[in-house]
Amino acid sequence: MFSLAKLIIKLVLYVTGAAILVFGGLLAYSTITDYKPEASEKLGIEGKGKQIGADSTYSFLIWNVGYCGLGKEMDFFNDGGESVRADKGLSDKYLAGVTGYLSGCDTIDFIMLQEVDKDSKRSYNVDQEDRFSAALPNYTHSFALNYNCKFVPVPFKLNYQPYGKTYGGLVSYSKYTPLSSTRYQYPGGFSWPTNLYMLDRCMQVLTYKLPNGKELLVINTHNTAYDETGEIKKTEMEFLKKFLEGESAKGNYVVIGGDWNQAPPGIDALKFNKNIAPGYTIQSIEANLIPEGWNVAYDPNKPTNRANKTAYIPGETFTTLIDFYLTSANLKVIDVHTVDLGFANSDHQPVYLKVKLK
Repeated sequence: MFSLAKLIIKLVLYVTGAAILVFGGLLAYSTITDYKPEASEKLGIEGKGKQIGADSTYSFLIWNVGYCGLGKEMDFFNDGGESVRADKGLSDKYLAGVTGYLSGCDTIDFIMLQEVDKDSKRSYNVDQEDRFSAALPNYTHSFALNYNCKFVPVPFKLNYQPYGKTYGGLVSYSKYTPLSSTRYQYPGGFSWPTNLYMLDRCMQVLTYKLPNGKELLVINTHNTAYDETGEIKKTEMEFLKKFLEGESAKGNYVVIGGDWNQAPPGIDALKFNKNIAPGYTIQSIEANLIPEGWNVAYDPNKPTNRANKTAYIPGETFTTLIDFYLTSANLKVIDVHTVDLGFANSDHQPVYLKVKLK
């Protein structure tokens, strides 16, 4: 009996030691291979667009496409659900749905997408930028990497199916050829080791020379999620406010839009559903973090995002508004509306904007 007890203790120690070695090795590998973007980086521009002319009105569309893996049938483990990724049939369905919708957007001047995968396990290693670009043949496009992880080990549970490799980011499409496309890394972030497996949040700035000598800046943003205290988001907004004020001082025209992962100032983030999902953190941007005189453009009548604890159930699933635009004071907002697609192919809804140069 004594020998058996000693054997059990040894086995427990061996298993525990092996687990510590594996976990330590994983953290070491993740730290060594961690993506460390520069503060700013010039990006490539593909496709051939036309020269921007003397037009005074421009149209925009923002959409977090959820890597074509978070349509209405899906829940997600990081939001309190069970699923790690959509099965191949659903993934293909969502990809076809997003691509089909984008192909009908060929009258829109600028299209800014978030969570576009190019080579990720969660989306079966499909190059989604390539698929979308084929549906928008008359547009230039530029990609900004913001999620590059060799191996995401979570979730740890029975029937272990890790999230795996991720490689995706922002893609901006334009009917016009920009002077430049630049990636700006947002400051702040999660502490080690959480930061090893989270997105490297950034904004993508496309610059166009207007006939009046000024510049039009079109900015695609995807801000931090899962920030329970809101401190990381506040740091990002402070950085962004300083950048935007600098462009205003030059007299340039600026439109920034995307998935802010926070509600615009002055709106009740719970107006569409008071029953906030467990684990879902929602905050509103402080009004003093918006540059003075700028427009906050959103549709107050429709939600843009839904919780992923369960599959989408209209009228029951928690929904809110976190996808919207800011426009500089020298632009007049003519129209802004959320396109209600019933969250069929993404956990976000597209938002359309039309502005006029003053």
